[in-house]
Amino acid sequence: MPRIPVVGRLFLHEYTSLLLGFSIIVLEAVIRVVTIGLPAPVLSWFYDRSRKLFNCFKTPESHTSSRKRALVECIRTATNFESLCGIFGYYPEEHIVQTRDGFMLGIHRIPNKKGEKGKAGRKGRSVGKPVVYLHHGLLMNSEVWVCLTAEERALPFVLAENGYDVWLGNNRGNKYSKKHTIHNPSSIAFWDFSIDDFCLYDIPDSIQYVLNTTRAKTLSYIGFSQGTAQAFAALGVHPYLNERVNLFVALAPAMRPRGLAAPIVDALMKASPTLVFLFFGRKSILSSTAMWQSILYPPLFVSVIDRSLGWLFDWRGENITHGQKLAAYAHLFSFASVKSVVHWFQIMRSGEFLMYDDDVHGVLYSRNFYHPAKFPTRNISTPIVLLYGERDSLVDIHTLLTELPDHTIAKGIPKYEHVDVLWGKDVHKVVIPEVLHALKHHCEKPTSLTSLKRELGAESAVSTNEVEVDEDGSQV
Repeated sequence: MPRIPVVGRLFLHEYTSLLLGFSIIVLEAVIRVVTIGLPAPVLSWFYDRSRKLFNCFKTPESHTSSRKRALVECIRTATNFESLCGIFGYYPEEHIVQTRDGFMLGIHRIPNKKGEKGKAGRKGRSVGKPVVYLHHGLLMNSEVWVCLTAEERALPFVLAENGYDVWLGNNRGNKYSKKHTIHNPSSIAFWDFSIDDFCLYDIPDSIQYVLNTTRAKTLSYIGFSQGTAQAFAALGVHPYLNERVNLFVALAPAMRPRGLAAPIVDALMKASPTLVFLFFGRKSILSSTAMWQSILYPPLFVSVIDRSLGWLFDWRGENITHGQKLAAYAHLFSFASVKSVVHWFQIMRSGEFLMYDDDVHGVLYSRNFYHPAKFPTRNISTPIVLLYGERDSLVDIHTLLTELPDHTIAKGIPKYEHVDVLWGKDVHKVVIPEVLHALKHHCEKPTSLTSLKRELGAESAVSTNEVEVDEDGSQV
């Protein structure tokens, strides 16, 4: 292909794709602005038209029972984490973590088994159980863990039933963490964060809050996708965290993705990751997703997401049922910074798990004089268990293991892709048992009756008989 004179950085077909992509983004922005001012009846009209259009090309599934369809619809339309837990009879707590740089992170807790509310006087305190902390992936929030259509496939619910004190974190900027002590979400300063900030603030500050609240000495960390990258980075940068995290289970571990399945997009973003800033600005990325979700018929929205994931990552989604997709895709997206996405493309381009490259304009051309710091992941002493899909295009397990300590254990799941480890139809058979096995061997044992009473006795405002605990440490 001929080079464009003078400009010459990209090939002609790459400039064509660039212009086409920019045109689509402008068109989407216009549609988004228009739909903001549209009344509800007009939006309903678009919804009905998209449903008829979808049904013209695909026959709706009729074999699903009415009870199952009702459950799927209930999960799909649930508005928050508490509502999703309530569908299955769980009563979560909400907590706020203020990071050292001023972000207010909303995190959730499931301290009791199904149907147990716990004593009012003990809310927000220790329940004498081993603590497990879960963290979501890129463009997600804590809802992705609990939007499954069967509670035996929802990891937080299974952990709660097995006697764990379950906490679920959220990244700055997402649905539950869109507040700062100084900056407003409408400002660029609010969204000026990358994986570095998750590593330096969000993860260590959330872990410390959980340990302070539960009075546990250590906790077990379970991450999904970017939630694993944040832990890899945090444990590598902060040696003290290794003493507070007794086990790290990485689901669909992300550290050095090879790239995207779409060749043109992959080539463009690797050539110049800052093109993402050109397309999406410097605030939140894909903020129009909620608009499209509101005007598209749910099965059509699922089809759009499936085709997009197939194009970008070559994922087929064959291990996730259609009903699960209808229920979960409504909770798939949450706000994230454009800068954090740029950070991922920098990592893909370099082939190394590096901190954010602040030289985004490429002023310092020679790496002989400048090189972004690399996250020291080989220094991690916490036991690590990797659970990954063998068809996951984002996981290069052999490369990943070279960047981790020798004590790392890796287990592949045949025929599974990236999101399958969260929502796959067989996660209760191939994923969750592996997690429980790892926790059994590494997590902190429940607080004994004597030691718990001794801790409670140290607080003059709390009576030792407010919490009844069995000898094994479980709450009555």
